Amino acid sequence: MALFLSRNIIRKTTVFWVASSFAGVVGIPHAADQSKKIPSVEELVMTVRPSVVTIRHVGRGGNDAGLGTGFVISSDGLIATNLHVIGEARPISVELTDGRIFDVTEIHATDRNADVAVIRIDAEGLQPLGLAASSSLRDGQEVVAIGNPHGLQRSVVVGRVSGRRTIDGIEMIQLAIPIESGNSGGPLLDRNGDVHGILTLKSQVTRNLGFAVVADRVNALLENPNPVLLDRWLTIGQLDATEWLTAGGGLWRQRAGRITVAGKGEGFGGRSLCLVKGSLPSVPYEVGVQVKLDNESGAAGLVVEADGEDKHYGFYPSNGQLRFTRFDGPTVFTWNVIEDIDVPEYREGDWNHLRVRVEKDGIRCYVNDLEVIVSSDQNLRGGRPGLVSFRGTEAAFRRFSCGDEVPRFQPDDAVWAQVEKTTAGFDEIDPANATLVELLAEAGSTAVAALELKADSLSRQSEQLRVLAAEVHHHRTVEQLSDEVAVDDEKIDMFRAALQIARLDNQELDCEASLADLRRLSALIKTRLPVDASDSDRLGMLDQVLFSELGFHGSRGDYYNRSNSYVNEVLDDREGIPITLAVVYMELAKRLGIEIHGIGFPGHFLVRFDATDGDSEWIDVFERGKRLTRENLAQRHLEQTGEPLNDSHLEASTSREILSRMLNNLLSIAI
Repeated sequence: MALFLSRNIIRKTTVFWVASSFAGVVGIPHAADQSKKIPSVEELVMTVRPSVVTIRHVGRGGNDAGLGTGFVISSDGLIATNLHVIGEARPISVELTDGRIFDVTEIHATDRNADVAVIRIDAEGLQPLGLAASSSLRDGQEVVAIGNPHGLQRSVVVGRVSGRRTIDGIEMIQLAIPIESGNSGGPLLDRNGDVHGILTLKSQVTRNLGFAVVADRVNALLENPNPVLLDRWLTIGQLDATEWLTAGGGLWRQRAGRITVAGKGEGFGGRSLCLVKGSLPSVPYEVGVQVKLDNESGAAGLVVEADGEDKHYGFYPSNGQLRFTRFDGPTVFTWNVIEDIDVPEYREGDWNHLRVRVEKDGIRCYVNDLEVIVSSDQNLRGGRPGLVSFRGTEAAFRRFSCGDEVPRFQPDDAVWAQVEKTTAGFDEIDPANATLVELLAEAGSTAVAALELKADSLSRQSEQLRVLAAEVHHHRTVEQLSDEVAVDDEKIDMFRAALQIARLDNQELDCEASLADLRRLSALIKTRLPVDASDSDRLGMLDQVLFSELGFHGSRGDYYNRSNSYVNEVLDDREGIPITLAVVYMELAKRLGIEIHGIGFPGHFLVRFDATDGDSEWIDVFERGKRLTRENLAQRHLEQTGEPLNDSHLEASTSREILSRMLNNLLSIAI
């Protein structure tokens, strides 16, 4: 739930709510009438309760996988809530106070950073709540919250505003109200029944303290929605069905080069499998992956020789131990734990590299390149490799590989030798060494002070090593970026080069995984095109899939977030600034055989499509592919600069110029 608060933003403009523009669409906020009697809490609840809804997203077996709250903001079916309440890649339903249940048909708008979403159901005649300006709420003012804490539907709690806080760049209302699971997404109301915020999270420090996102965030989404039909929403983060086959339930997802699993599997022990598709590997072969568990009491790792149902080997951490098991059936009575050992080299709470080597006469298991288990078991052969999770363990996997040999986790001897030479002087000290303790104790009381000073020195050296590691990463990435652009401009792979720019700030970025995501997206669009499609037809299908179906859009409420300048995150979140959205658009167009040019229009990057009939179309990808004429551009340029437009403003940018502009954007954010 805290993920949405991890980004830093700069709010560039204030969104003004114009009631007349949305009359009949949302409840119109009103100022408190001093002559009007303020309703009691009981009267208020009776009035607003029909507008508060219960939101559920559904698990694989049809069970409720999550429950939260929302509230009606338009009579024709728009509902505001938290983004984390609706989840991703899951069907969503809404229950009204009269017991009617509706499936959500559309995700009308989302703001990931503020954790706000607006969803749509196919209903009419609903009773909307009014949205108030956040500035109208005073510290100390009494407020009312309605939600579904712990599944207790439409519970009411009264509290007060205790202040305003900016948490990771997000304006929040601090409340003297306990917020529990199920309250999220509910309305924060004044005594007149106007909504000032959306209940979001509780304090991790103080028991009866919570926070709400200001209602202004909902207004901003209504002004600039990014609608996505639910069938397309369900594809967000889905595994590539051509590469992976899941079995036994659980929610397996793919994002930014990582595969994640959550939810309990349907089989005994909550077992859930994710197996590699394609041809089976021939013995001998190796399988490797880096894995990180959210809780070391769980269990998740590698499988080999899986038949797709109940039989396979598993090598995985479980309760802090490393376990190798042969699964011969669906129940614990058919599970054979071959070895269960404690391995000091296993790093609890961190990434660990698991590797399994399958040979004709046995199986070898490694953690962080250390061989820890050797088994002569040969009972299962001829199955698939893959991943496994037990007991509903939430885990992340990255850098999965399968082949004759897979990449090693630890640096080789030559690299270690170079690092040791560079950092000579760091000695390993055993504080449990009694001889060492006695020797230092004989030196007198000043030995303690000397050891403290030495510890401080080593701490400084440790920090210097981390800085050195970051500098080495930066240097290598710059070299790789230089190699990418050291060719003729038209031969530059702009998306790959843009990934290197993103990698400057994220050394864990898997460039090949993001390139694979782009290839999958282009393949999806190609399947929708007839063989004889014209360039205009191809471009139209690109627009339809990218903007209408997948909801790619410009980031307004969080424009200066650095994530908007990273093309891998733009591809994942379907949100960005003009230039990064343009790079994704241009690269997809290139894969569809369409020539698109980037235009470094002052203050707002555009793309241009030159049709075969000689006419040019200027396209604003930030505005979901809006077409612009030269007259539109001339007017925009005049308004922004006070100067007339000339041909130089519409010249195509080179790949190097586009990449330089992306780098300058990041530098300007850092200043």
